[in-house]
Amino acid sequence: MADLLSAKLSALADPTRRAIFARLALGETTLSELAKPFDMTLPAVSKHLKVLERAGLVSRGRRAQTRPARVDKAALKEIAAWMDRYRIFWGGSFDRLDAYLARTRKEGRDGR
Repeated sequence: MADLLSAKLSALADPTRRAIFARLALGETTLSELAKPFDMTLPAVSKHLKVLERAGLVSRGRRAQTRPARVDKAALKEIAAWMDRYRIFWGGSFDRLDAYLARTRKEGRDGR
């Protein structure tokens, strides 16, 4: 993947990976704990976790015999910044729509 934003968006495009990410947002956990709610093998969940790691959304530590995974606290910063640019666009569009609706309501009351 050429850039990290594309990697993050691509990783989160998969519903299983979004579910894994949502679980990890609640707190650090192990692969076996992550796999419990899914009807798939540990290696399959591990593959999803590795995609999230390569995208920079998740990191893994080391504690005794386990490697607990956690959400990278700054993981969504780049995605949020990208989305904020479009939130400004939509905000302006809604302001123009609101002004248009107010004008047409007034014209309707005035009989134009």
